[in-house]
Amino acid sequence: MAFLKLKYRSESLGQDVSVNILIPENKEGNFKTLWLLHGLHGDQDSWMRYTSVERYAKLYDVAVVMPCADCSWYTDTAYGKKYFTFITEELPSQMAHFFKGYSSAREDNLVMGLSMGGYGAVKAALTYPQKYSFCAAFSGSLDITRKNRPCNLEEWRSIFGFDLKSPDELEGTKHDLFAIVKEANDPPFIYMWCGTEDPLIKVNEAFSKLLSDLNMEHTFCCSEGTHSWKYWDAQLQKALACWKERTEQTC
Repeated sequence: MAFLKLKYRSESLGQDVSVNILIPENKEGNFKTLWLLHGLHGDQDSWMRYTSVERYAKLYDVAVVMPCADCSWYTDTAYGKKYFTFITEELPSQMAHFFKGYSSAREDNLVMGLSMGGYGAVKAALTYPQKYSFCAAFSGSLDITRKNRPCNLEEWRSIFGFDLKSPDELEGTKHDLFAIVKEANDPPFIYMWCGTEDPLIKVNEAFSKLLSDLNMEHTFCCSEGTHSWKYWDAQLQKALACWKERTEQTC
């Protein structure tokens, strides 16, 4: 694999951005691309520092794009930074510009993330199902209405709307995955994992139940584990294995 650090000025964000990219070497034709999203306190380096993502990329023959989205919740924020547009529209366009082997075809793209990045991955997959064939969320922070969880309201206002009086006002909006999924048309397969000792386990159980109620194809794995890299590393490989098996019609 070739490890590249891409830095350019983003029109969506109005600032320089940093993106880590793994590209298969000596690849003929188009490559598959994994969009891999970091968590709340991470950045473009997180997956490279704390997991064996490069080894997995080589094993499963995929390119990996790891952008920095700061603490944006992968949202076009109220304060003007369009992170969702950056991740789902601008950056794929830049990939096509810089790498001749990049393909925008649905079957050639998959999106995954942990915690906040799990929210971002599912949001991208449900909002633009035509862009991704597979989605995975590890310890996904899937409920931005923050039911039963503390919230910094000022932070939430800067991201989701300055007139927000309470996080529960986000229920049913374009930011609410529990609402978005009900309107999704032909969403990709969703792989979910959450540890039984993770505070987000109940949210993940609720979202999995909703997917089942809607007859949406997915798998939800829960096992002993906490909100930590030890488990996300293992689940990244398992999700890639499931994706590979599904492309061969055996998963």
